[in-house]
Amino acid sequence: MALIEIRGLTKKFGSVTAVQDLNLSVDAGEFLTLLGPSGCGKTTILRMVAGLEMPDSGEIRIGGTTVFSSRQGISVSAGKRGIGLVFQSYALWPHMTVRQNVAFGLEIQKVPAEEMNRQVDDALDYMRLKGLGDRYPQQMSGGQQQRVALARMLVTRPKIFLMDEPLSNLDAKLRLEMRAEIKRLHREAGATTIYVTHDQTEALTLSTRVAIMRKGVLVQASPPREIYRRPESVFVADFIGSPTINLIPGRIVGSGDGLLFQGEALSLSAPGLRAPDGAEVTAAIRPEEIRIVEEENGGAVPGEVYAVLPAGSETIVQVRRKDTIFHVRVMGETVLDAGDRVFLSFSPDSVCYFDHHQGTLIGVAGAPDGRT
Repeated sequence: MALIEIRGLTKKFGSVTAVQDLNLSVDAGEFLTLLGPSGCGKTTILRMVAGLEMPDSGEIRIGGTTVFSSRQGISVSAGKRGIGLVFQSYALWPHMTVRQNVAFGLEIQKVPAEEMNRQVDDALDYMRLKGLGDRYPQQMSGGQQQRVALARMLVTRPKIFLMDEPLSNLDAKLRLEMRAEIKRLHREAGATTIYVTHDQTEALTLSTRVAIMRKGVLVQASPPREIYRRPESVFVADFIGSPTINLIPGRIVGSGDGLLFQGEALSLSAPGLRAPDGAEVTAAIRPEEIRIVEEENGGAVPGEVYAVLPAGSETIVQVRRKDTIFHVRVMGETVLDAGDRVFLSFSPDSVCYFDHHQGTLIGVAGAPDGRT
């Protein structure tokens, strides 16, 4: 059942449309991440749901209650929407101790002192801040400050968590630790969560569903695996994944079960794909779906190593074939070096095909219906 319903939501800043005709539902207990490049409208959406930004048109319903409607003239204030907020900047009061920061929302709600102290203690313990209640924010590390912000949100027991890039100010190690904390918090609290980030790793690891935005428009909302394996457009395919997906222009040749993809750098069988003969398409192949082999067999094609990029547990090998450079992910280390001659092996069943002109998904080779 949808806890948050957004219908026809639009927001403009002068002549710039930040969000355009957004329709999106978030189920109870879901962890939805709004993902996209800077300026795509994701933070604006979060602020409109929270009641911090007034939409120009549309409707927002929370728990079956309309909290904003341009048609009905309804706009419920942020404090009455039952929402907990965590910001990129932590937004902690510097003149208050950790304990006072966490208790702030309960004081506004006029919770009795004894009950408030108990709830604050529980929140501090839960976020591993026991014994730090008398410190001030500036006396704590970035990770500890973020835990304080989460404890402050958690203590009021909201039904909905809204988080706006809460980990962007942390270093890589702390980000990893806090991702685990946020995932644990969501699982144990069971709160519906909308999370804003430009970091695709955060989106893929934390979410039950990812909503990808582009220039104020929602382009796909799907589970992380589907976003990665079955992107609905070239934009999504190219945006998700590091290193980026390999995109090869070409055309479909043949008919029925005998379809072939023919590109300048690569030819592949396209089993099960539904596309007319001569259709101009773009083939998309993830770097981990390409194997480097020692000899030309089973359809492997020759190429030359362009660059070798070690990354600890894996190595990214760039291989030039004709005028195309393929990105290949190799687990562990490799003895390959620039200039080495190699052969590339491709699995036809792992290739997505997009209409070359529209950029929309037309099929996935090997899928039962030729699509997804």
